[in-house]
Amino acid sequence: MNTIETYSAVCMKCSREVTKHYSTSFSWAIKLLHKDLQRHIHAIYGFVRLADEIVDTFHQYDKEKLLNVFRSDVYAAIHNKVSLNPVLQSFQLTIHQYNIPLQLVDDFLESMEMDLDKKVYHTHEELDSYIYGSAEVVGLMCLMVFCEGNEALYNDLVPTAQQLGAAFQKINFLRDLEDDQSHLQRSYFPGVDLRNFDEQVKQTVENGIATDFEAAMKGILKLPIKARFGVYVAYRYYFSLFKRIRKQRAASILQQRIRIPNVQKLAIILDAGIRSKMGAW
Repeated sequence: MNTIETYSAVCMKCSREVTKHYSTSFSWAIKLLHKDLQRHIHAIYGFVRLADEIVDTFHQYDKEKLLNVFRSDVYAAIHNKVSLNPVLQSFQLTIHQYNIPLQLVDDFLESMEMDLDKKVYHTHEELDSYIYGSAEVVGLMCLMVFCEGNEALYNDLVPTAQQLGAAFQKINFLRDLEDDQSHLQRSYFPGVDLRNFDEQVKQTVENGIATDFEAAMKGILKLPIKARFGVYVAYRYYFSLFKRIRKQRAASILQQRIRIPNVQKLAIILDAGIRSKMGAW
């Protein structure tokens, strides 16, 4: 006989498929987490991906209306503890199991709303606010899962989790410069005319990313063993992207999207495994 548990299990598989089809890199990293954590990180990723698709992909539709409907559906799922949307069913289960604060959900959706109309970020305060809502809070949701109710550990790791999320987002900005400019007409870097994106501007952004990565690594080492290796692999993947971007001239960043081949992704996992066993993180 079918039960709500059967339905929820199917929904969790839907979120896993969303992750698998949209991000092979994160999908591989999630597989390296403890099995107890995997489905909940898939649930968070699925929720984030749906919102991101609305603002970045559904150009032929009324994005504002869709995002408002999505927002209502999210809160209804959390309030009612059930949803006919499989991804939101997964997400609400994770929200309740780990007592993830609704403020994090609010902050994320507010950043998605900013993407509807805001095309240029004029100040660093505006950009920091956007990065917090679009990336750092996602890291904090995942951190709630990783810490499994250890409030003291969560509070200790909040700053470094935010810096890891910020580093990931800034790298995404750099590798998506051409698409953001040509298709979405967005400019995230204050005071930067992308038509004149030069080495000095690129270096300034890279310096900030390097600082974030250095701090984030210290936090990764403090993560519970169930989460540490998977997060470390995600860190190594993005750090490899960062190194590739650093080697590129500013002009070339606007002409191509930097990628890591699947063969190199496997090499990253193998090297990370060796380093972790040797304690040479």
